[in-house]
Amino acid sequence: MNYQEALDYLKQLTKFGWNPGLFRIQKLMEMLGNPEQKLKVIHIGGTNGKGSTSAMVTSILQQAGYRVGLFTSPHLHSYTERVQINGKQIPPERIAELLTTLKPLLEEMVAAGYEHPTEFEVNTALALLYFYREQVDYCVLEVGLGGAIDSTNVVQPLVAVITNVGMDHMDYLGNTLTEIARVKAGIIKRGVRAVTAADRPEVLKVIEGVCKEKGVELVHVGRDIAYEVKNVTPAGTCFSVKGLKQDYNDLFTPLVGSHQAVNGATAVAAIESLAHFGIEIAPEHIRKGLALTSWPARLELFQKDPAVLIDAAHNLDGARTLQEALQNVFTFKRLVLVIGMLADKEREKVLALLAPLADSIIVTKPNSPRVGQWQDMAQMAKKYTSNVYLVEDIAAAVEKGLSLTGPDDLLCITGSIYMVAEARAFLLSNK
Repeated sequence: MNYQEALDYLKQLTKFGWNPGLFRIQKLMEMLGNPEQKLKVIHIGGTNGKGSTSAMVTSILQQAGYRVGLFTSPHLHSYTERVQINGKQIPPERIAELLTTLKPLLEEMVAAGYEHPTEFEVNTALALLYFYREQVDYCVLEVGLGGAIDSTNVVQPLVAVITNVGMDHMDYLGNTLTEIARVKAGIIKRGVRAVTAADRPEVLKVIEGVCKEKGVELVHVGRDIAYEVKNVTPAGTCFSVKGLKQDYNDLFTPLVGSHQAVNGATAVAAIESLAHFGIEIAPEHIRKGLALTSWPARLELFQKDPAVLIDAAHNLDGARTLQEALQNVFTFKRLVLVIGMLADKEREKVLALLAPLADSIIVTKPNSPRVGQWQDMAQMAKKYTSNVYLVEDIAAAVEKGLSLTGPDDLLCITGSIYMVAEARAFLLSNK
C-alpha cells in the first residue's frame, strides 16, 4: 500500500475504539519476533506533562550523541509526527511499508479467533518495529491512555515515569485519584527505576505502594530531587535542579510555564536514573538538551502581531496551568478566548478558570466523535461575559478571534488538541 492507503487503513481501524487489555498487542509483537524486547525504553505516563517530559528526555539523550526514537500521540498536523528518530518524523513511505508488513498479521490474528487490534495498538506496534529496524539506542514512549492496559505497556523499560495524576479520562480510568493512580502506576515493573512528580498524598501513596510491591526504588521529584523556578517569560522558563548526583543551576527550556520546571526536573530525574544501568549523561548534555526542546501547542506564543497564544489545555489541570500563565507570564490589555472542548471533559470547571480573564469568548466545535453538545459551552460562558460567539468552523472561529484582537490584546486558542491542531494549521497556512 502507499501512504494514503496506509492512512485510510489506519483511519478505518478507529472503529475498534479504545479496547483495554494487552493480549492483542502482546500477540502481535510475538508474531513480529518481539522486537520491543530488544529496545532500551524510557516509558513516560501521567495526566499532564508527559509529552513535554518525553520531548525533554529525548532531546537530552540526543545531545548526548544517541540515536533516539520518540513515540507520542496524538499528532498535531501529520500522522508522521507520532514516530520520530532524532527529531525527524518517520517518512510516509515507511509507514506504508510497515503497515504492509502488519496487515496480513492482523488478518491472521482475526482468523485465529483474536479480537482485531485497535488503531493505537497497530500504531504502537508500527513504532516499536520501526525503532528496532532503525537500531535506535533508546526509545522514549509516551503512554497513550492510563498505563496498566495501554498498548505501550507491552515493553519492559529501564525507567518508568509518572509525571502526575489528575482527573481525566474518568470513563476509562476511574472516578477517584486513587483509582486513576493505580492504573497509571501499572507501567512500574520489577527491575525498573521509577520517577514521579505527583504531589497529591493519595496518589503518592498508591505509587509508593506499587513500588514497594515490585521492589522498585522511587525517585520523588520535590523530595529526592528539588527544583526552583527562577524566571518565566513568554520566551521560556529558567530554573535550577538539585539532582540525585549534582546540582544544575540556571537551566533553561523554551517551553513556557512554571510547570515546565517540574517537567524539566522530572526529565533530569529520569536521565540520572539511567546511571543505575551504567548509562552516564554529562551535565552539559542535560543543559543543552533542555535548551533545545521543542513541543508545539503548549503555551506556544505562536505569533506576536497580533499576539496569539496556543495551548492544548484539554483538561482541568491543563486549564489551571494556562490560567496561571495568563495571570503571571503574559501581558495584555484584553484577552480574546477561542475554545472548543470534548463532552467528556470538565468543561464548566475549565470555563470557571479561564472565562473570567476574557473580554470575548468564541466557542467552536472540535473535530471529534466525542464532541457531544459542543454549543453548551457558549451558555456556560455567558455567566462571565456577554461577548460570547458561537462559530462552528474552527478556521472561521480563529478569524473571528483575530478580528476582535487589537494591538495590545492577546488571542488565546485552547481546548481539545483536535481543535487546537486545526486552528494552528490554519494560522500556519496564512503566515
